[in-house]
Amino acid sequence: METVNVSGLKNNPGEALRKAHRDVVLVLNHDQPDALMVGVDLAGVLGINGVKSALATALFRDGNLSLARAARLAELTLGEFVAHVSRLGIVVVDLDADDTNRDMDTLESWLGSS
Repeated sequence: METVNVSGLKNNPGEALRKAHRDVVLVLNHDQPDALMVGVDLAGVLGINGVKSALATALFRDGNLSLARAARLAELTLGEFVAHVSRLGIVVVDLDADDTNRDMDTLESWLGSS
């Protein structure tokens, strides 16, 4: 088991991640255990059926990954991922009325100029 203190984690997160790829890392805060870091490859969780898709879905839903990046993580085409999240009731395009009106004005302007 590797260890890193919170200040070391803040100052050099890359080193903590490299350690987590090799072994479990115990994060110490004032010499007290505070958290564990485990590399996803080391834990083997991404190889479990459905984990990549579930992770990508949650990250997209919470706004932490774009639609395209989430689809890539899930190893789905963009269309397949859109269909997947839509089946789950997750909104793919979230526009308010003002955004929609601006988009319609832009479309009408574009269509009128061609």
